[in-house]
Amino acid sequence: MPREHRKRGKKQKKQANTEDAYPPKPVVDEAYDQNEAGPSWIVSAPRTSSEVNDEAPYGYVDAEVKAYFRTVDLQIRDWQENEHQAEAEPDADPNEDRRLFFVAALTEMSDKEKQLATDPDCSVVLERMIYSMDDFARRVFLDRLSGSLETLVKHRFASHVCQTLFATASTTIARESKGIFPPSSDSSEEGELRTLTQLILDACEELLPSIPSLVMDPFASHVLRALLSLLCPTIFPPESSHKPSTMRSKKSAAYKAKQGPLKSVFTNDAESQLVGQTIVPNEFSSIAAQFVTTLRDRLDENEVRVLAANQVASPVLQMLLEVEADKEMADEPGSIMDRVLAGLISALHEDPTAVPEPSDYVGTLLRDPTSSHLLETLISRSPEPAFNVVWDTYLKGKFARLAVHPVANFVVAKALARASPAQISQACEEIKAVAGKILKASRIGVFRALVDRAAALHSQESIVIECITTTFELSSEDDYKLAVPCILRLLPASEYRVAVEKAPKQPDTNERQAPRRRKEAEDPMEPKTQGAVLLQSMLRLESPYNEFIVNSILSLPMDELLNMAYHVTSSRVLDALLDSPTVASKSKRKFVLSLIGHYHVLVSDRIGSRVGDRCWDFADPYLREKIARSLIPHEHTLAGSFCSRFFARKLNLHLLQRNVDEWKDMQTNSKSTEQSKPQAPASRVASAPVPPTNVAEEPSTHKSQKRRRKDRTEDEIDELFDTTLGKKIKRAGLTDVEPAQVKTKSSEKKKIVEEVRDKGLKDILGAIRAAPKDDRIHSKKKRAK
Repeated sequence: MPREHRKRGKKQKKQANTEDAYPPKPVVDEAYDQNEAGPSWIVSAPRTSSEVNDEAPYGYVDAEVKAYFRTVDLQIRDWQENEHQAEAEPDADPNEDRRLFFVAALTEMSDKEKQLATDPDCSVVLERMIYSMDDFARRVFLDRLSGSLETLVKHRFASHVCQTLFATASTTIARESKGIFPPSSDSSEEGELRTLTQLILDACEELLPSIPSLVMDPFASHVLRALLSLLCPTIFPPESSHKPSTMRSKKSAAYKAKQGPLKSVFTNDAESQLVGQTIVPNEFSSIAAQFVTTLRDRLDENEVRVLAANQVASPVLQMLLEVEADKEMADEPGSIMDRVLAGLISALHEDPTAVPEPSDYVGTLLRDPTSSHLLETLISRSPEPAFNVVWDTYLKGKFARLAVHPVANFVVAKALARASPAQISQACEEIKAVAGKILKASRIGVFRALVDRAAALHSQESIVIECITTTFELSSEDDYKLAVPCILRLLPASEYRVAVEKAPKQPDTNERQAPRRRKEAEDPMEPKTQGAVLLQSMLRLESPYNEFIVNSILSLPMDELLNMAYHVTSSRVLDALLDSPTVASKSKRKFVLSLIGHYHVLVSDRIGSRVGDRCWDFADPYLREKIARSLIPHEHTLAGSFCSRFFARKLNLHLLQRNVDEWKDMQTNSKSTEQSKPQAPASRVASAPVPPTNVAEEPSTHKSQKRRRKDRTEDEIDELFDTTLGKKIKRAGLTDVEPAQVKTKSSEKKKIVEEVRDKGLKDILGAIRAAPKDDRIHSKKKRAK
């Protein structure tokens, strides 16, 4: 490098980075030092670290403390991921060591809660610990955060800690509502600890004055969602596997998923007993209404409308609209719903017959990706007069454009979900004109909403079916047979026939074990999820209107029907056929019978085996016998396949071949047991196979079989004598018997055997003799001993 390009001065050595371990010292302004000019009593106030650094408003965590909590995180994560290892030793109590570990961690966390919550590494550890905290620890933790919640909920890391604390507080509140409290401390110096119910109410009172700013904050808005869900669990049910999370953003949810399972590390925890129970204190209802009234008082109409289009504030405003409608506060002039609808409710209160002018703002909400979700809530929760005015003002005469729009079609589907019969008829007439465009754009949600609403009202089914058949070009009897393949692939009949001719031929299903068609996404013959969902809705229509769908399934060639059962998307249509209460039992039975002779191919597939389980659950004992007898030649094939072996266990073909009457009795009892059990909603994961319930019970069944072998009598002949002569003499008592007595016993046995043979029990003894040779040798060795 040339000398003239070099910089002057010494190169500064890098100093050790010790600033992160300790908080910076207070800085005193030198201009007002006592040695400088000015009176000695004028001294500037020191600027603390909270004023200097917003990332750590309560100071930095010590390096040793942070290292300790890293070990805590590793230990808890190991317990959460390897929960089954705690059950390896049934006599030991794994909770004892874990409680001692948690007591040490909570002791170390004492008086450092705010620092740990604002730390980027330790905040995740606190979230993991909250799931395993008992009621007392949660109360202490929230009590330590009280007074600083407004700062914490706005913090990047502490907001997630508060959110997790509010999300897991429902079980503790449920116990407190039942009068179950942990033992209180006897020390008078600590003071009285508030219950978690009271702590939640105080936290709401602390956050209420700053609600308008918290709604717009990117971190605090998620905490408000969790808090509203805690206050109103009946309006916002807990998250489920099939419902996307509304409490966290997509980025936050993805980060949380990387942390592994978050749950309590204590086995047989009392929280498992409160799952599904919703206990809401009366004070929670009033405090939730205060959130709505506070936002009304602090914001004007224009500010509320700005929140509707904001990506951060719109989800919170949507939840507040739900609370407002649930508390019957929406049908009031000046409500949040009235402000978003541009004064529509106020105008109806002044003149019920008035027809307000369309608002450009509401029209914008229809097509905005963010605010359209809010408009969906408005349409579904608005009062009936307001909904009718919205229908006539913003939807009537515009279905041809809105149903094709990529955003507005969701709002249209939500409006159709509560439409009247006359409105459904009107919408169908407008949608027919653009049905082809709707199908090409794959806006099938509009058709599904029409079908579901017609099924709920038991009205206008014929008009809805006519609209759908016209869309898919189904006019003749031959076209009706193609209804399921066409709707499943979202293709009109003419385009479907062309696609079938161009598609490559598949090999014969009888020559392969589990045929699977793996197609690319752009393949027109690939089943679409929207088409499968529409078919499921159509199968729930009343009997005259769903028959052409059922007949289309029954008329499919076996090769195409099996391919339909193998696909994770189209197989749900077959599930709906067997589960729908509106489909005739005769049609279901005909479908199950049509698969006889192909069940060994059907159940050899991962997805097809579940369809086979549904068919078996529906079948009566007579139909089950026909299925089982058709599978006797394929017994070894079923046992050798990974997917079909579970289905083979239900068949119990060995018992069927040995004793038909006993097999029938077993199937009758199992069928009655299945009918007495409550039917749970079917939920299947497409990514991984879910084995039947008997797989999970396999270890316990294995143990019970071992126990039965131990308890089984040592000799079958002795068991026969017990049934004829009564209780036998224990073998342990033979040591005290004289040898002469033993001989007499054996001679008596020989006589009894001869008498039994004369009485016609030769078959029983013949069955005993037909036992395996190893068992007889084993029993002889035992008798010799």
